[in-house]
Amino acid sequence: MQENSQTFYHILPNGVKIVHRWTPSPVAYVGVMVGAGTRDEAPEQNGMAHYIEHCVFKGTTHHSARQIIHAIEGIGGEINAYTTKEETTFYAAILCEHVQLTLHLIAEMLLEPAFKKEETDKERMVILDEIESYNDSPSELIYDDFENLVFAGSPLAQPILGTKKTLRHISSKPDYAKEWMAQHYTPERMVVFCQGDLKPEKIFRLAEREFGHLSSVSASGLSAKRSVSASGLSAHEHERSFKKHTHQVHAMLGGRAYPLGHEHQLAMFLLNNILGGGSLNSRLNLSLRESKGLVYTVESTYTPLSDTGYWCIYWACDPEDYNYSLELVRQELDKMRETPMTEAALRKAIEQLRGQLAISAQNQENSALAMAKSMLYRGNAPSWQETIQKIAKTSSQQISEIANELFLAENRYILTYE
Repeated sequence: MQENSQTFYHILPNGVKIVHRWTPSPVAYVGVMVGAGTRDEAPEQNGMAHYIEHCVFKGTTHHSARQIIHAIEGIGGEINAYTTKEETTFYAAILCEHVQLTLHLIAEMLLEPAFKKEETDKERMVILDEIESYNDSPSELIYDDFENLVFAGSPLAQPILGTKKTLRHISSKPDYAKEWMAQHYTPERMVVFCQGDLKPEKIFRLAEREFGHLSSVSASGLSAKRSVSASGLSAHEHERSFKKHTHQVHAMLGGRAYPLGHEHQLAMFLLNNILGGGSLNSRLNLSLRESKGLVYTVESTYTPLSDTGYWCIYWACDPEDYNYSLELVRQELDKMRETPMTEAALRKAIEQLRGQLAISAQNQENSALAMAKSMLYRGNAPSWQETIQKIAKTSSQQISEIANELFLAENRYILTYE
Protein backbone atom coordinates (compact mmCIF):
# COMPACT_ATOMS: atom_id res chain seq x y z
CA MET A 1 0.00 0.00 0.00
CA GLN A 2 1.31 3.43 -0.89
CA GLU A 3 2.11 6.12 1.65
CA ASN A 4 -0.40 8.50 0.05
CA SER A 5 -3.38 6.22 0.48
CA GLN A 6 -6.57 7.68 1.90
CA THR A 7 -9.46 6.02 3.73
CA PHE A 8 -13.08 7.09 3.39
CA TYR A 9 -16.16 6.06 5.38
CA HIS A 10 -19.91 6.08 4.91
CA ILE A 11 -22.89 4.45 6.63
CA LEU A 12 -26.18 3.86 4.83
CA PRO A 13 -29.44 4.77 6.60
CA ASN A 14 -30.12 1.06 7.19
CA GLY A 15 -26.80 0.56 8.98
CA VAL A 16 -24.60 -0.94 6.25
CA LYS A 17 -21.05 0.34 6.75
CA ILE A 18 -18.85 1.23 3.80
CA VAL A 19 -15.10 1.76 3.83
CA HIS A 20 -12.93 2.56 0.83
CA ARG A 21 -9.18 3.01 0.79
CA TRP A 22 -7.82 4.81 -2.23
CA THR A 23 -4.48 3.55 -3.51
CA PRO A 24 -2.84 4.06 -6.91
CA SER A 25 -3.21 0.38 -7.77
CA PRO A 26 -5.15 -0.60 -10.92
CA VAL A 27 -6.27 -3.73 -9.03
CA ALA A 28 -9.18 -3.42 -6.62
CA TYR A 29 -10.13 -5.68 -3.74
CA VAL A 30 -13.86 -5.40 -3.22
CA GLY A 31 -16.22 -7.42 -1.06
CA VAL A 32 -18.60 -7.74 1.85
CA MET A 33 -17.74 -8.79 5.40
CA VAL A 34 -20.66 -10.04 7.49
CA GLY A 35 -20.48 -10.17 11.28
CA ALA A 36 -21.88 -13.67 11.42
CA GLY A 37 -19.81 -16.76 12.12
CA THR A 38 -19.50 -19.96 14.08
CA ARG A 39 -20.28 -18.38 17.44
CA ASP A 40 -23.77 -17.46 16.16
CA GLU A 41 -24.72 -21.10 15.62
CA ALA A 42 -26.82 -23.20 17.96
CA PRO A 43 -25.11 -26.57 18.71
CA GLU A 44 -27.29 -28.42 16.19
CA GLN A 45 -26.43 -25.75 13.59
CA ASN A 46 -22.66 -26.03 14.00
CA GLY A 47 -21.00 -25.50 10.62
CA MET A 48 -23.87 -23.40 9.23
CA ALA A 49 -21.86 -20.23 8.57
CA HIS A 50 -19.16 -22.17 6.70
CA TYR A 51 -21.80 -24.22 4.86
CA ILE A 52 -23.45 -21.01 3.64
CA GLU A 53 -20.08 -19.62 2.56
CA HIS A 54 -19.70 -22.63 0.27
CA CYS A 55 -23.27 -22.87 -0.98
CA VAL A 56 -23.80 -19.29 -2.14
CA PHE A 57 -21.18 -20.00 -4.81
CA LYS A 58 -23.35 -22.81 -6.14
CA GLY A 59 -25.85 -20.52 -7.79
CA THR A 60 -28.30 -17.67 -7.32
CA THR A 61 -31.81 -17.08 -8.60
CA HIS A 62 -30.21 -15.52 -11.69
CA HIS A 63 -26.87 -17.28 -12.23
CA SER A 64 -25.55 -20.82 -12.04
CA ALA A 65 -22.31 -21.76 -10.29
CA ARG A 66 -20.58 -21.99 -13.66
CA GLN A 67 -21.80 -18.52 -14.64
CA ILE A 68 -20.56 -17.05 -11.36
CA ILE A 69 -17.09 -18.50 -11.93
CA HIS A 70 -16.94 -17.35 -15.56
CA ALA A 71 -18.23 -13.86 -14.69
CA ILE A 72 -15.24 -13.16 -12.45
CA GLU A 73 -12.50 -15.33 -13.92
CA GLY A 74 -13.52 -14.31 -17.43
CA ILE A 75 -12.30 -10.79 -16.64
CA GLY A 76 -9.10 -12.10 -15.06
CA GLY A 77 -10.38 -11.73 -11.51
CA GLU A 78 -10.24 -14.00 -8.49
CA ILE A 79 -13.18 -14.51 -6.15
CA ASN A 80 -12.84 -15.97 -2.68
CA ALA A 81 -14.50 -16.33 0.72
CA TYR A 82 -13.70 -17.49 4.25
CA THR A 83 -15.42 -18.09 7.57
CA THR A 84 -14.17 -17.40 11.08
CA LYS A 85 -15.69 -17.72 14.53
CA GLU A 86 -17.19 -14.23 14.15
CA GLU A 87 -17.27 -13.25 10.46
CA THR A 88 -17.96 -14.53 6.98
CA THR A 89 -16.29 -12.63 4.15
CA PHE A 90 -16.82 -12.65 0.38
CA TYR A 91 -14.46 -10.70 -1.85
CA ALA A 92 -12.73 -10.54 -5.20
CA ALA A 93 -9.60 -9.10 -6.79
CA ILE A 94 -10.34 -7.47 -10.12
CA LEU A 95 -9.25 -4.58 -12.31
CA CYS A 96 -10.80 -1.38 -11.02
CA GLU A 97 -12.94 -1.02 -14.14
CA HIS A 98 -14.89 -4.16 -13.18
CA VAL A 99 -15.83 -3.18 -9.62
CA GLN A 100 -19.51 -2.53 -10.45
CA LEU A 101 -20.04 -5.97 -12.01
CA THR A 102 -18.17 -7.68 -9.17
CA LEU A 103 -19.99 -6.01 -6.29
CA HIS A 104 -23.33 -6.72 -7.98
CA LEU A 105 -22.48 -10.40 -8.27
CA ILE A 106 -21.37 -10.65 -4.64
CA ALA A 107 -24.56 -8.90 -3.53
CA GLU A 108 -26.62 -11.35 -5.58
CA MET A 109 -24.85 -14.29 -3.94
CA LEU A 110 -25.61 -12.94 -0.46
CA LEU A 111 -29.15 -11.72 -1.05
CA GLU A 112 -30.52 -14.19 -3.62
CA PRO A 113 -28.80 -17.57 -3.18
CA ALA A 114 -30.64 -20.47 -4.79
CA PHE A 115 -29.67 -23.32 -2.43
CA LYS A 116 -30.74 -25.98 -4.94
CA LYS A 117 -30.62 -29.33 -3.19
CA GLU A 118 -28.67 -31.13 -5.89
CA GLU A 119 -25.98 -28.45 -5.65
CA THR A 120 -25.89 -28.14 -1.85
CA ASP A 121 -25.69 -31.93 -1.49
CA LYS A 122 -22.57 -31.91 -3.62
CA GLU A 123 -21.09 -29.09 -1.58
CA ARG A 124 -21.84 -30.94 1.65
CA MET A 125 -19.66 -33.77 0.37
CA VAL A 126 -16.91 -31.28 -0.41
CA ILE A 127 -17.07 -29.97 3.18
CA LEU A 128 -16.98 -33.52 4.56
CA ASP A 129 -13.77 -34.07 2.59
CA GLU A 130 -12.47 -30.79 4.00
CA ILE A 131 -13.16 -32.03 7.53
CA GLU A 132 -11.28 -35.27 6.87
CA SER A 133 -8.36 -33.37 5.40
CA TYR A 134 -8.34 -31.04 8.41
CA ASN A 135 -8.34 -34.00 10.81
CA ASP A 136 -5.22 -35.28 9.05
CA SER A 137 -3.35 -32.02 9.75
CA PRO A 138 -2.49 -31.87 13.47
CA SER A 139 -0.73 -28.50 13.15
CA GLU A 140 -4.05 -26.97 12.03
CA LEU A 141 -6.52 -29.08 14.01
CA ILE A 142 -4.80 -28.29 17.30
CA TYR A 143 -5.96 -24.66 17.08
CA ASP A 144 -9.61 -25.77 17.00
CA ASP A 145 -9.12 -28.18 19.88
CA PHE A 146 -7.32 -25.51 21.88
CA GLU A 147 -10.19 -23.05 21.39
CA ASN A 148 -12.52 -25.83 22.52
CA LEU A 149 -10.44 -26.17 25.69
CA VAL A 150 -10.11 -22.45 26.44
CA PHE A 151 -13.71 -21.52 25.59
CA ALA A 152 -15.53 -24.63 26.80
CA GLY A 153 -19.16 -23.76 27.51
CA SER A 154 -19.27 -21.08 24.80
CA PRO A 155 -20.19 -21.22 21.08
CA LEU A 156 -16.59 -20.11 20.50
CA ALA A 157 -15.60 -23.69 21.33
CA GLN A 158 -17.39 -25.03 18.23
CA PRO A 159 -15.33 -25.97 15.14
CA ILE A 160 -15.85 -23.75 12.10
CA LEU A 161 -16.38 -26.69 9.74
CA GLY A 162 -19.03 -28.37 11.89
CA THR A 163 -19.36 -32.16 12.11
CA LYS A 164 -20.76 -34.91 9.94
CA LYS A 165 -23.87 -35.03 12.11
CA THR A 166 -24.56 -31.29 12.08
CA LEU A 167 -23.91 -31.03 8.35
CA ARG A 168 -26.56 -33.67 7.70
CA HIS A 169 -28.95 -31.69 9.86
CA ILE A 170 -28.37 -28.23 8.34
CA SER A 171 -28.55 -29.57 4.78
CA SER A 172 -31.75 -31.55 5.39
CA LYS A 173 -34.09 -28.62 4.67
CA PRO A 174 -33.60 -26.24 1.71
CA ASP A 175 -34.89 -23.25 3.68
CA TYR A 176 -32.83 -23.86 6.82
CA ALA A 177 -29.78 -21.97 5.55
CA LYS A 178 -31.94 -19.19 4.09
CA GLU A 179 -33.65 -18.70 7.44
CA TRP A 180 -30.26 -18.50 9.19
CA MET A 181 -29.05 -15.91 6.67
CA ALA A 182 -32.22 -13.83 7.10
CA GLN A 183 -31.57 -13.76 10.83
CA HIS A 184 -27.85 -12.99 10.74
CA TYR A 185 -27.05 -11.34 7.40
CA THR A 186 -28.61 -8.04 8.45
CA PRO A 187 -27.49 -4.51 7.46
CA GLU A 188 -25.99 -3.69 10.87
CA ARG A 189 -23.63 -6.63 10.48
CA MET A 190 -22.46 -5.80 6.94
CA VAL A 191 -19.39 -3.92 5.78
CA VAL A 192 -18.90 -3.20 2.09
CA PHE A 193 -15.19 -2.62 1.50
CA CYS A 194 -12.98 -1.66 -1.41
CA GLN A 195 -9.35 -0.79 -1.96
CA GLY A 196 -7.88 0.49 -5.21
CA ASP A 197 -7.74 3.42 -7.61
CA LEU A 198 -11.41 4.40 -7.42
CA LYS A 199 -13.26 7.46 -6.20
CA PRO A 200 -15.01 6.92 -2.86
CA GLU A 201 -18.24 8.44 -4.18
CA LYS A 202 -18.48 5.64 -6.72
CA ILE A 203 -18.08 2.92 -4.10
CA PHE A 204 -20.64 4.57 -1.83
CA ARG A 205 -23.08 4.82 -4.74
CA LEU A 206 -22.61 1.20 -5.79
CA ALA A 207 -22.99 -0.05 -2.22
CA GLU A 208 -26.20 1.89 -1.78
CA ARG A 209 -27.56 0.50 -5.05
CA GLU A 210 -26.88 -3.10 -3.97
CA PHE A 211 -27.63 -2.96 -0.23
CA GLY A 212 -29.52 0.26 0.45
CA HIS A 213 -32.92 -1.40 0.08
CA LEU A 214 -32.37 -3.85 2.94
CA SER A 215 -34.52 -3.31 6.00
CA SER A 216 -32.78 -2.30 9.20
CA VAL A 217 -33.17 -4.72 12.10
CA SER A 218 -31.25 -3.08 14.92
CA ALA A 219 -32.01 -5.89 17.39
CA SER A 220 -29.78 -8.16 15.30
CA GLY A 221 -26.77 -5.88 15.53
CA LEU A 222 -23.38 -7.08 16.69
CA SER A 223 -23.94 -5.89 20.24
CA ALA A 224 -26.96 -8.18 20.56
CA LYS A 225 -24.98 -11.33 19.81
CA ARG A 226 -21.69 -10.63 21.61
CA SER A 227 -22.99 -11.68 24.99
CA VAL A 228 -20.62 -14.49 25.95
CA SER A 229 -17.64 -13.03 27.78
CA ALA A 230 -14.63 -14.92 29.07
CA SER A 231 -15.85 -14.49 32.64
CA GLY A 232 -19.11 -16.22 31.76
CA LEU A 233 -17.55 -19.43 30.54
CA SER A 234 -18.06 -22.67 32.40
CA ALA A 235 -15.40 -24.05 34.72
CA HIS A 236 -13.34 -26.84 33.15
CA GLU A 237 -9.93 -28.46 33.14
CA HIS A 238 -6.81 -26.60 32.06
CA GLU A 239 -5.01 -29.59 30.53
CA ARG A 240 -6.07 -32.00 27.82
CA SER A 241 -4.25 -34.62 25.77
CA PHE A 242 -5.27 -36.66 22.71
CA LYS A 243 -3.73 -39.83 21.33
CA LYS A 244 -3.15 -39.02 17.66
CA HIS A 245 -0.31 -41.47 17.00
CA THR A 246 1.73 -38.75 15.29
CA HIS A 247 5.49 -39.16 15.00
CA GLN A 248 5.92 -35.89 16.90
CA VAL A 249 4.24 -34.40 19.94
CA HIS A 250 2.20 -31.36 18.92
CA ALA A 251 1.67 -28.96 21.81
CA MET A 252 -0.16 -25.73 22.50
CA LEU A 253 0.00 -23.63 25.62
CA GLY A 254 -1.90 -20.39 26.19
CA GLY A 255 -4.85 -18.69 27.78
CA ARG A 256 -7.49 -16.02 27.53
CA ALA A 257 -6.58 -12.49 26.55
CA TYR A 258 -7.93 -9.05 25.69
CA PRO A 259 -10.78 -8.38 23.24
CA LEU A 260 -10.77 -6.06 20.26
CA GLY A 261 -10.61 -2.43 21.32
CA HIS A 262 -9.15 -3.14 24.77
CA GLU A 263 -6.70 -0.56 26.06
CA HIS A 264 -3.97 -3.24 26.15
CA GLN A 265 -4.71 -4.78 22.73
CA LEU A 266 -1.88 -3.08 20.82
CA ALA A 267 0.63 -3.57 23.63
CA MET A 268 -0.28 -7.27 23.71
CA PHE A 269 0.25 -7.37 19.95
CA LEU A 270 3.77 -6.03 20.54
CA LEU A 271 4.42 -8.43 23.43
CA ASN A 272 3.36 -11.39 21.32
CA ASN A 273 5.70 -10.32 18.52
CA ILE A 274 8.59 -10.19 20.98
CA LEU A 275 7.71 -13.56 22.49
CA GLY A 276 7.10 -15.67 19.42
CA GLY A 277 5.98 -13.65 16.43
CA GLY A 278 6.96 -14.45 12.87
CA SER A 279 10.61 -13.43 13.16
CA LEU A 280 13.54 -15.74 13.72
CA ASN A 281 14.79 -13.47 16.51
CA SER A 282 11.71 -14.01 18.66
CA ARG A 283 12.52 -15.21 22.16
CA LEU A 284 10.87 -18.59 21.73
CA ASN A 285 12.57 -19.27 18.41
CA LEU A 286 15.99 -18.35 19.80
CA SER A 287 15.46 -20.55 22.85
CA LEU A 288 13.85 -23.68 21.41
CA ARG A 289 15.22 -23.77 17.87
CA GLU A 290 18.37 -21.71 17.45
CA SER A 291 19.92 -22.47 20.82
CA LYS A 292 18.70 -26.02 21.52
CA GLY A 293 17.55 -27.39 18.16
CA LEU A 294 14.45 -28.95 19.72
CA VAL A 295 11.84 -27.83 17.19
CA TYR A 296 11.46 -26.91 13.55
CA THR A 297 8.68 -24.40 14.26
CA VAL A 298 7.61 -22.55 17.37
CA GLU A 299 5.25 -19.58 17.21
CA SER A 300 2.97 -17.56 19.41
CA THR A 301 -0.33 -15.99 18.39
CA TYR A 302 -2.63 -13.38 19.89
CA THR A 303 -6.22 -13.49 18.64
CA PRO A 304 -8.52 -10.72 19.89
CA LEU A 305 -12.24 -11.33 19.43
CA SER A 306 -15.16 -8.96 19.87
CA ASP A 307 -15.67 -9.63 23.59
CA THR A 308 -12.73 -11.84 24.59
CA GLY A 309 -9.56 -13.24 23.07
CA TYR A 310 -6.75 -15.71 23.56
CA TRP A 311 -3.01 -16.14 23.21
CA CYS A 312 -1.26 -19.41 22.42
CA ILE A 313 2.14 -20.92 21.73
CA TYR A 314 2.41 -23.83 19.30
CA TRP A 315 5.34 -26.17 18.77
CA ALA A 316 6.04 -29.74 17.66
CA CYS A 317 8.97 -31.85 18.82
CA ASP A 318 10.18 -35.40 19.26
CA PRO A 319 8.48 -37.16 22.21
CA GLU A 320 11.71 -37.39 24.19
CA ASP A 321 12.17 -33.59 23.89
CA TYR A 322 8.68 -32.58 24.99
CA ASN A 323 9.29 -32.07 28.72
CA TYR A 324 12.43 -30.03 28.10
CA SER A 325 10.78 -27.88 25.44
CA LEU A 326 7.79 -27.27 27.71
CA GLU A 327 10.13 -26.15 30.48
CA LEU A 328 11.85 -23.71 28.09
CA VAL A 329 8.49 -22.27 27.02
CA ARG A 330 7.54 -21.74 30.66
CA GLN A 331 10.90 -20.10 31.32
CA GLU A 332 10.33 -17.59 28.53
CA LEU A 333 6.87 -16.76 29.88
CA ASP A 334 8.30 -16.26 33.37
CA LYS A 335 11.05 -14.01 31.98
CA MET A 336 8.41 -11.80 30.38
CA ARG A 337 6.73 -11.56 33.80
CA GLU A 338 9.75 -11.15 36.04
CA THR A 339 12.39 -9.30 34.02
CA PRO A 340 11.38 -5.88 32.67
CA MET A 341 12.63 -5.04 29.20
CA THR A 342 15.30 -2.40 28.94
CA GLU A 343 14.35 0.78 27.12
CA ALA A 344 16.83 -0.05 24.36
CA ALA A 345 15.37 -3.55 23.83
CA LEU A 346 11.83 -2.18 23.79
CA ARG A 347 12.73 0.47 21.18
CA LYS A 348 14.30 -2.23 18.98
CA ALA A 349 11.17 -4.36 19.29
CA ILE A 350 8.95 -1.44 18.29
CA GLU A 351 11.17 -0.61 15.32
CA GLN A 352 11.05 -4.24 14.19
CA LEU A 353 7.26 -4.25 14.38
CA ARG A 354 7.15 -0.95 12.50
CA GLY A 355 8.96 -2.54 9.58
CA GLN A 356 6.76 -5.63 9.67
CA LEU A 357 3.57 -3.56 9.60
CA ALA A 358 4.88 -1.47 6.70
CA ILE A 359 5.72 -4.57 4.67
CA SER A 360 2.41 -6.23 5.53
CA ALA A 361 0.53 -3.12 4.38
CA GLN A 362 2.01 -3.64 0.92
CA ASN A 363 -0.14 -6.76 0.59
CA GLN A 364 -3.36 -5.24 -0.77
CA GLU A 365 -5.46 -8.31 -0.01
CA ASN A 366 -4.48 -8.50 3.66
CA SER A 367 -4.76 -4.73 3.98
CA ALA A 368 -8.30 -4.66 2.57
CA LEU A 369 -9.49 -7.51 4.81
CA ALA A 370 -7.97 -5.97 7.93
CA MET A 371 -9.57 -2.65 7.01
CA ALA A 372 -13.00 -4.31 6.71
CA LYS A 373 -12.70 -6.04 10.07
CA SER A 374 -11.66 -2.84 11.80
CA MET A 375 -14.62 -1.06 10.24
CA LEU A 376 -16.99 -3.83 11.37
CA TYR A 377 -16.01 -3.61 15.03
CA ARG A 378 -14.57 -0.12 15.48
CA GLY A 379 -16.28 1.97 12.83
CA ASN A 380 -12.96 3.10 11.38
CA ALA A 381 -9.77 1.66 9.88
CA PRO A 382 -6.52 3.27 11.07
CA SER A 383 -3.52 3.15 8.78
CA TRP A 384 -0.46 1.15 9.78
CA GLN A 385 1.29 4.45 10.54
CA GLU A 386 -1.44 5.43 13.01
CA THR A 387 -1.28 1.98 14.59
CA ILE A 388 2.48 2.01 15.10
CA GLN A 389 2.29 5.51 16.58
CA LYS A 390 0.04 4.11 19.31
CA ILE A 391 2.20 1.01 19.80
CA ALA A 392 5.29 3.25 20.16
CA LYS A 393 3.79 4.66 23.38
CA THR A 394 4.02 1.22 25.04
CA SER A 395 6.22 1.21 28.12
CA SER A 396 8.32 -1.57 29.60
CA GLN A 397 6.12 -1.41 32.70
CA GLN A 398 3.01 -2.00 30.59
CA ILE A 399 4.61 -5.07 28.97
CA SER A 400 5.41 -6.47 32.42
CA GLU A 401 1.91 -5.76 33.71
CA ILE A 402 0.31 -7.56 30.77
CA ALA A 403 2.65 -10.54 31.15
CA ASN A 404 1.87 -10.76 34.86
CA GLU A 405 -1.85 -10.62 34.20
CA LEU A 406 -2.03 -13.13 31.34
CA PHE A 407 0.94 -15.47 31.81
CA LEU A 408 0.33 -16.61 35.38
CA ALA A 409 0.64 -20.39 35.68
CA GLU A 410 -2.92 -20.73 36.95
CA ASN A 411 -4.23 -18.90 33.87
CA ARG A 412 -2.53 -21.21 31.36
CA TYR A 413 -4.12 -24.01 29.38
CA ILE A 414 -2.14 -26.77 27.70
CA LEU A 415 -3.14 -29.21 24.97
CA THR A 416 -1.04 -32.01 23.47
CA TYR A 417 -1.33 -34.48 20.60
CA GLU A 418 0.72 -37.60 21.29
